[in-house]
Amino acid sequence: MKVHDYHDGNLELQERFQTKALADRLSQRVTETVDENQKKFIESANMFFLATCDHRGLPTCSYKGGDPGFVRVVSDRVIAFPSYDGNGKYQSMGNLLKNPNVGILFVDFEGQERLRLQGTASITEDDELLEEYPEAQFIVRVELTEVYKNCPRYVHKYQFVEASAFVPRAGQETPEPEWKKSGELRDLVAKKTRD
Repeated sequence: MKVHDYHDGNLELQERFQTKALADRLSQRVTETVDENQKKFIESANMFFLATCDHRGLPTCSYKGGDPGFVRVVSDRVIAFPSYDGNGKYQSMGNLLKNPNVGILFVDFEGQERLRLQGTASITEDDELLEEYPEAQFIVRVELTEVYKNCPRYVHKYQFVEASAFVPRAGQETPEPEWKKSGELRDLVAKKTRD
């Protein structure tokens, strides 16, 4: 088991609120690998939150969604997911080219569970997994440095209603979002060519 490395800011607040012993105990649960239960949790997810930092060190957080199974646990130390066509800014993915450190948060709002991952990401345009994801531009692989369950106490319970029609699926044409059809942007958005 890996012991989480707390910095001065963490330690200052742990001392102030008398949680150092608790924090030390919880840090012993942090690992660098995904176990079988965590693998099932990750691979059943239809979304996650991805935190990246830009060239100035400023953080941003993005929602990434797909059908269950769109995130793969490639090994106990590596996960992979596709990058689909977005708004063309490549904010999160571009950040990875400058700073590959990422934070990933999986939340099951129905089961009220969450799992945190930290790691180092890389982008591969010729990844062997690419053919398994219709319309993916490239694959992101994350080499894990920290994996740990997080307290679900404040996770609100939500019910899944329906999957997005815009998630690329094999054998199905993905509709163009309305914002890409607007007059203001229409001349700048290249219509996707599909098989």
